[in-house]
Amino acid sequence: MRDLLDKRLVIVTGKGGVGKSTVALALGLAAAERGRRTIVCEVTDQEQLSRVFHRAEVGFHEVEMADNLWAISIDPDRSMREYVELQLKFKAAGDLLFRSRIFTYLAAATPGLRELVTIGKIWELAQPSRKVKRAHEYDLVVVDAPATGHGVGFLQTPRTFANIARVGPIHAQAKTLDSFLTNRRKTGVAIVALPEEMAVNETASLERALLDDVGVSVDRLYMNGLYRERFDPDEVRRLEPIANGDDGALRAACRTAVSQSRRATAQREQLARLEELGTAPIHTLPFLFEPELGLEQIRSLAEAI
Repeated sequence: MRDLLDKRLVIVTGKGGVGKSTVALALGLAAAERGRRTIVCEVTDQEQLSRVFHRAEVGFHEVEMADNLWAISIDPDRSMREYVELQLKFKAAGDLLFRSRIFTYLAAATPGLRELVTIGKIWELAQPSRKVKRAHEYDLVVVDAPATGHGVGFLQTPRTFANIARVGPIHAQAKTLDSFLTNRRKTGVAIVALPEEMAVNETASLERALLDDVGVSVDRLYMNGLYRERFDPDEVRRLEPIANGDDGALRAACRTAVSQSRRATAQREQLARLEELGTAPIHTLPFLFEPELGLEQIRSLAEAI
């Protein structure tokens, strides 16, 4: 685990609904508790971090959430403005440009530009010497990236722009971003999965696509939401007759135990499938029986990570 958290950038992706945002925050907490100055970036405007820490919306601000832990929700429009102002050096010139209808139209009509400036902001956050005034410097940037298919396209954006703009500053900057994303010493990728057939299939496909289409290697597969194996097969066999008996309270308890045991067994089968289909090391995370995960539960996952 330590080699993943020692990188400058960790991208967390996976199928929608698998707990990707939760794992990204748990990774951020784990790194912060190891003394690394860490920022967790949301790129899908979910504001998960503000809910967990009971704060006002984070937005496009680097907000300190805990010791060594910051958060930001990256707004592509704000990222574009920041980028333009850094290039022009004068805020007044940026204001004039953004008031131009032609510029606004071209920016909105250019496919992939929002994704490119978002990745550019992530890259800027990960630099040891930042250009933004009064900005913090971080040891690690954890990105809660878009889910599966969108995630692949998102990470492909710099290479696409570099191929389209074959010369000039856009080409050079897109190449810089692509080189950073594909640098395995600096950038790590983690995929989150659930112990379900479709989620396992999609995780295996995503791992191949990230390597073949983007050129990044996956460092970790996280199997999230795994039930504990509380009973061995002999115990389950002894519980089954009671689960079908006449004692109402005892029957209900035994039915619950048998049902949970069967689900845990089915989940281990999916875990075995992921071990067969995937190539990256697999780490398991427990299912937490809570209606909503708060900071205490996220910290327990950080310890498990």
